[in-house]
Amino acid sequence: MELLIESSRTADASGALLLFVGEGGVLSAGARAAETASGGQLGRAMKAANFTGKKGKIVELLAPAGMGASRLLLAGIGDPAKADARTFEDLGGEAVARIQTSEAALAADFTDLADLAVGRDVAAAHFAHGMELRGYRHDRYRTRLKDEQKAKLGSITLIGVPDSTAALAGRLQKVADGVAFAKELITEPGNIIYPESFVARVQERVAGLGITVTVLDEKQLAALGAGSMLGVGQGSARPPRLLAMEWNGTGNPDATPLALIGKGVTFDSGGISLKPGPGMEDMKWDMGGAGAVAGIMVALAGRKAKARVIGVCGLVENMPDGNAQRPGDIVTSMSGQTVEVLNTDAEGRLVLNDCMTWTQRTYKPKVMLDFATLTGAIIVSLAHQYAGVFSNADSLWEKLDAAGKAVNDLVWRQPLSEPGGHYDQMIDSTIADMKNIGPREAGSITAAQFLQRYVEEGVEWAHIDIAGAVWRPKAGPLHDKGATGFGVRLIDRLVAEHFEG
Repeated sequence: MELLIESSRTADASGALLLFVGEGGVLSAGARAAETASGGQLGRAMKAANFTGKKGKIVELLAPAGMGASRLLLAGIGDPAKADARTFEDLGGEAVARIQTSEAALAADFTDLADLAVGRDVAAAHFAHGMELRGYRHDRYRTRLKDEQKAKLGSITLIGVPDSTAALAGRLQKVADGVAFAKELITEPGNIIYPESFVARVQERVAGLGITVTVLDEKQLAALGAGSMLGVGQGSARPPRLLAMEWNGTGNPDATPLALIGKGVTFDSGGISLKPGPGMEDMKWDMGGAGAVAGIMVALAGRKAKARVIGVCGLVENMPDGNAQRPGDIVTSMSGQTVEVLNTDAEGRLVLNDCMTWTQRTYKPKVMLDFATLTGAIIVSLAHQYAGVFSNADSLWEKLDAAGKAVNDLVWRQPLSEPGGHYDQMIDSTIADMKNIGPREAGSITAAQFLQRYVEEGVEWAHIDIAGAVWRPKAGPLHDKGATGFGVRLIDRLVAEHFEG
């Protein structure tokens, strides 16, 4: 959406107009002016709707008297002293959800809003950010939409805001671009996004952003000994790919990078350990970790983050075939460790481990994070509200937790044994170095224990299981039903606070 900034709004301006109301029905300056122009229509509407300015509540007035606006939205901010960036983001998202198919433009009047928990520039920029995030739609394949079902909203105007608003809003726009790209990749079906086309889509999107792209094909992976990752993809007609993206905004080619690894199983049938048919269509988003990593890289490069960040995506399709990996097979990973594959549907960890080894050997990071829709067990534990985090470093966990709370990409720490500890022993194999599943219990934990065996000494690491957070069955304040873009804003915040010089 186009973002405009104006000092004031004329009474005869068309489109939707959003005005703010504090707890107890206290009208903002813009709302007071509209109350006068409409002959008291706002007050009557608020009384009829029992609207008192409670945080997050919105009341609509259609064709208000004495004004050119086609509709008014009265948005409650609650106690102004508690109205923070999140308050305004959520209001922006709610506004879009209400008018996206009915209005071409919306103006939000911040004139003389005072005593907020944040400055007016922050409030206004995050309001626009919320609109951008919630406004994403994937209508590419919806060819029979009626006019009244199509998205019309094309511009956001912020009224009465400081000059500093534009720069902050522009930065957040780049983050929203990354979230949108992640949602796009995750929403696309498996016949459109597969390893080769994922690479092509990313190459097209990052062109001109200053990101260096490296692609390894199946022959190169075989030469590197990536038997674990290649074993997952051997039953598919779509060959695997390892995609690496590098952004360096430090000016120092030798700066120590932050490494991000994404599971990119572009469709997961379960392989020979075939999944049940009902719901299998959802497995198009089993590449949600790779989608998040690609979105993060777009966001960081777009806003020119002063950090060096490596994003690596392990891209495979897991299919049953005469050549598919069998339960009981043993594969040798790039690290030289051997894995007994007891269940071919526990494939994400087999992809990630080779990507982790390659990334550590190639870039020598001191901090490494992986994102993966790894286990259904994490959904049982946390539903769709949190991503589970497993980490070998308390300080890294604390940074992730704080970043998640700041942007509402919420994470919750899960237990992890030291090497050789109780949970770690649960994946010991009698015939190989390890097996790719443990017993029925502690499924998310044993998956993390598997990955921890590939973390090299001295590397701070966190595994982020986003199986419940990447795709949600209900709409939220900043996303529609479906892909959420989880992880992009989380890592953008982490990088801004801890990895930028």
